[in-house]
Amino acid sequence: MQNLALPKPLQAGDRVDLVAASSCLEGQGAIERLEAGIAILESWGLLVERRPLRSWGYLAGRDDERASDLKIPSANGASLLACIRGGWGSARLLEQPLDLPQAWLLGFSDVTSLLWAQLAQQGRGAIHGPLLTTLAAEPSWSQERLRRLLFGEPLEDLQGQGWRGGCAAGPLLVANLTVATHLLGTAHLPELRGAILVLEDVGEAPYRIDRMLTHWRLTGALQQLAGMGLGSFRGCDGEGDSDGAAVSSFSLEEVLRERTADLAIPVVAGLKVGHGDANAALPLGVRAVLDGDRGLLQLPDFQQHP
Repeated sequence: MQNLALPKPLQAGDRVDLVAASSCLEGQGAIERLEAGIAILESWGLLVERRPLRSWGYLAGRDDERASDLKIPSANGASLLACIRGGWGSARLLEQPLDLPQAWLLGFSDVTSLLWAQLAQQGRGAIHGPLLTTLAAEPSWSQERLRRLLFGEPLEDLQGQGWRGGCAAGPLLVANLTVATHLLGTAHLPELRGAILVLEDVGEAPYRIDRMLTHWRLTGALQQLAGMGLGSFRGCDGEGDSDGAAVSSFSLEEVLRERTADLAIPVVAGLKVGHGDANAALPLGVRAVLDGDRGLLQLPDFQQHP
């Protein structure tokens, strides 16, 4: 991203505001996971601003209420907006003018809509990484990676499996495949030409993955990329139609390999990103290098300075 200007690195004592932009929290277990995630941020010396939880049907409040979570930090000086959970609902907020604050915005899954809108509008501050309700379940190395990213320290390479060789560099985009597919053709789509795109998803049958990637191909979006990474696709390798009846199926790997094989770009699969055992935090828009020969995703230039 030519005009990328990242927010300042965090320091102990900086404020964190909670963002409930998607589905509401349900059950004591979810609240306990939220508190566990908050405790990790507090252990880093950050000051977390709590606010009452809301619900409106399956959403975490009406659209104007959820949008207000993104506007309040501009007034109180929060340095990080940490999304509570995914689910559904953040894309609804893009129907109205939404001046996203100049602060770090952290989340993944349904929050992809806000991360990509943040990048498309301002080109700054979007982190694809754990939600507050998933942070405590992350392995220690993933938690430490998020801390290092927020505090402006260098990040280690991510190891995957090279599916197609070659090496490419470009601005990094990371997304949930389903959510990003529904942003195609909108004003909230970041520039794809020359980008390194990492996709992940959860609970989608192989034929639905096929359908979405075919849609990307028909729009010409995949053909514009410099490189492609594949994160976790948890629960996406089952067989069955929409009614659960057994049907003949390609495997998930067969679909992913076939739909990317002719793009003539490096492809690296198996990256620890998304709904898997670990969700490595990644800053969107920064220059990334995808090495298909060694199966690496690298951020060689990422080290912020106060």
